[in-house]
Amino acid sequence: MLKTICIALALLCSAAAGAQNHPERGLVRKGNRQFDKGEYLQSVRRYEQALEAAPGNFEATYDLGGALYRTEAYDKAAQSFAAAAADTLRTDEERAEAFYNLGNARFKQEQYREALESYKQSLRLNPADQEAKYNYAYTKRLLDQQQDQQQDQDKNQDQNQDQNQDQNQSGQGEQNPEQGEQGDQQPQDRSDQGQEPQDGRQEPNDEAGEEGEPQPQPGISPQEQERMLDAIQAQEDKTQEKIKERTGTVVRGGKNW
Repeated sequence: MLKTICIALALLCSAAAGAQNHPERGLVRKGNRQFDKGEYLQSVRRYEQALEAAPGNFEATYDLGGALYRTEAYDKAAQSFAAAAADTLRTDEERAEAFYNLGNARFKQEQYREALESYKQSLRLNPADQEAKYNYAYTKRLLDQQQDQQQDQDKNQDQNQDQNQDQNQSGQGEQNPEQGEQGDQQPQDRSDQGQEPQDGRQEPNDEAGEEGEPQPQPGISPQEQERMLDAIQAQEDKTQEKIKERTGTVVRGGKNW
């Protein structure tokens, strides 16, 4: 009986010593419990306290990003996910999750090109992630649509400008026919104007890992996803071959999507 009590006391002392040496672990666990209850602001504070105790701790950094994302502080969430993704001491799967959520945070800020790059980094580390594949394909198509819209807008502006110029020239010819061709008007310079994305667009999957299964998104079939990703892969392979020919070295980082 005495031996059992002594062992129990030793375990308690060991646990107490561990808590003193690594207080961030207890703070992260408390933050996780608050997160599970939906108390995101409170969990943010716990994770921040954990990082004060252990700066750079991966779990606290990653979980802080998730809590900030739930409070819609997407800019700060992106900073936390970027810091977690940059931790090269973690496994590829862990960093892939950080890159995936970094892409989601950037998408929420309408930073679509940055989001696309984050999804690409995630797929490089975890090529089997179907949600990352979908988000990559969806964001790529969104960017292509915006580019097409911008080109159409520029074309319409050029046509309107040409019509206005023709009307001005015609008016000048009627008012002062003696000027003849000398009254031609030079085209005016113009600056390109961006087009705001349309409302009601489809969001990518926001949740990954332990936060719940992402909901399926309509609009892009798996076959279309694969075709888009295969085309991207083929283009990058050509680029890699050109680099190899110029440098004489093998460039790593090829993927098999």
